[in-house]
Amino acid sequence: MDLSSLAVVSSTALILNLGAGRLRAVSPKFSFRWFLYIHLPVLAIFPLRQWFGLGPWAIPLLIAVSFAGQVIGGRIHHNTR
Repeated sequence: MDLSSLAVVSSTALILNLGAGRLRAVSPKFSFRWFLYIHLPVLAIFPLRQWFGLGPWAIPLLIAVSFAGQVIGGRIHHNTR
């Protein structure tokens, strides 16, 4: 297990989901854009995880980090209004 690779992928997942969470917060719930903003970061995180050679064991952590990024991004949007 390479912790530096895990840190890079986790940080990227968090940053991507912070932005997506802000965008999701202004979209109508369950709309196409809402689902897009939740799932679009996965298209970047999955190949990045593969490229860094992180196995399936990293998936639960990346899901948790992505969820946290979505929640924090939504709260950032609501606090800046």
